[in-house]
Amino acid sequence: MLDDQKFCELGLAVLEIEANAINALASKINQDFAKACRLLLGCTGRIIVMGMGKSGHIGSKIAATLASTGSPAFFVHPGEASHGDLGMITEKDVVLALSNSGETDEIILILPLIKRLHVPLIVLVGNLTSTLGRNADVALDVSVKQEACPLGLAPTSSTTATLAMGDALAIALLQAKGFTSEDFARSHPAGTLGRRLLLRIDDVMRIGTRIPSVQKEVKLSTALIEMTQKGLGMTTIIDEQNKLLGIFTDGDLRRAIDKGVNIHTTQIDQIMTKNCKTISSGMLAAEALDMMENYKITSLIVINEEHSPIGIVHMHDLLQARVV
Repeated sequence: MLDDQKFCELGLAVLEIEANAINALASKINQDFAKACRLLLGCTGRIIVMGMGKSGHIGSKIAATLASTGSPAFFVHPGEASHGDLGMITEKDVVLALSNSGETDEIILILPLIKRLHVPLIVLVGNLTSTLGRNADVALDVSVKQEACPLGLAPTSSTTATLAMGDALAIALLQAKGFTSEDFARSHPAGTLGRRLLLRIDDVMRIGTRIPSVQKEVKLSTALIEMTQKGLGMTTIIDEQNKLLGIFTDGDLRRAIDKGVNIHTTQIDQIMTKNCKTISSGMLAAEALDMMENYKITSLIVINEEHSPIGIVHMHDLLQARVV
């Protein structure tokens, strides 16, 4: 039975071997890599990714990465391609095939059909002189000196290197296309990033009668009733033209009590916070969150061009919308 130290040594050895395999790819980023990028960038259809076995699993991930970073792509199983799925490939597409040996039968079988369609073929192979390496428009070398598997059988370093090369292609295309974080968020609307980048405060703010609001001349006791009814721990203070004059919060109340302020005789405009933090309509919910965190507040007043309050964004609203 191996002890804990030995397990750790074995794990570190695997990481070192795979790290070396990735580092070795640096010398293989050359004119062939640039040509592959240009073929993929010029694709007016879809990037068709193919691979069998473990290469297929890596291919699925590469296709997903390409698709989510602005290069439409999907994975086609080579075994199914010769039984009808080849109809998915059109003359506008580019095929990206993965094969460590470069001799994957299922891909070689459909090679003549790919050529007949005049579809550019890019291969990620461990042997440039293999059948796929020789017949590709571009062959990228992803060969490794050794697999992390001590038996040299289980694809480990080779699949890691192939995945890294796929990422290199995807990110090079991303930058060439000027793909932005907003573009990424549009393809990930259900994810945290999508919510942070796409959700506007207009989508989460409380409006209309849900906005706690009192006139400047009301007594503190009246303002407290408004705060209690609206349940946000604050109220806006406005003038006759509905212009925002200030804010009164639970924190202001504690400070007022400490000073012995009479809640029945003191006007709210005498103890309100005048220079309160506000945000404009149309801003990102993530920007509201950043402001709240920076100023250590839980609410932001949304104002229009006339400096009138049109909404309230509370930290609970951002939590509920999963922006936080």
